[in-house]
Amino acid sequence: MTIRVNLLPHREERRKAQRKHLGILAGMVGALAIAIVVLIHGVIAGYISVQSDRNTFLKKENASLDKEIEEIKKLQSEIAALLARKQVIERLQTDRALAVYLLDELPRQVPDGVYVKTIRQQGLKIFMNGYSQSNARVSTLMRNISSSSHLEKPVLVEIKSATVNGKRVSEFTMNLSLKAPQAEADKAGAAGAAKAGAAKKG
Repeated sequence: MTIRVNLLPHREERRKAQRKHLGILAGMVGALAIAIVVLIHGVIAGYISVQSDRNTFLKKENASLDKEIEEIKKLQSEIAALLARKQVIERLQTDRALAVYLLDELPRQVPDGVYVKTIRQQGLKIFMNGYSQSNARVSTLMRNISSSSHLEKPVLVEIKSATVNGKRVSEFTMNLSLKAPQAEADKAGAAGAAKAGAAKKG
């Protein structure tokens, strides 16, 4: 006697179980993939957020630095303006002192028979025009200037004959220089040191 067993239902159930198992695995893989994508997206979003915060912080710091730089430039401009004013004041004081030296010293060095017509000062440079009774007196004037304590470097630019009030005279144009006050102070200091040295030797 042969027993026949129908395995078709069993095989169908097995196939269904396998399909269900594969579906569950596919769902789990899909869920895992979605979770990974979400995780990666969250990490990237976190990095972007951190970088955005850094960029915002850097922008604020740059803006603050720009303001500080502007303030520094403004202060530098004010300092430069103050220094320029100081230099102008010092130059005016120096020029005033030089004018005093010139007006005090020049009359002492002008010999008799020499008349100064015009004087023009430009810094340490002096431009002078005048009349002399003879060329020899102009030479005396130049020697006096060379030996002066405040005047130096006389240069005769031109000398020519002229007639003033019916008298023949020599008209001359001369350039000379004022000695810088600092140079005078240095010489005075050196002279004082020399005297002190001589006193010690004595």
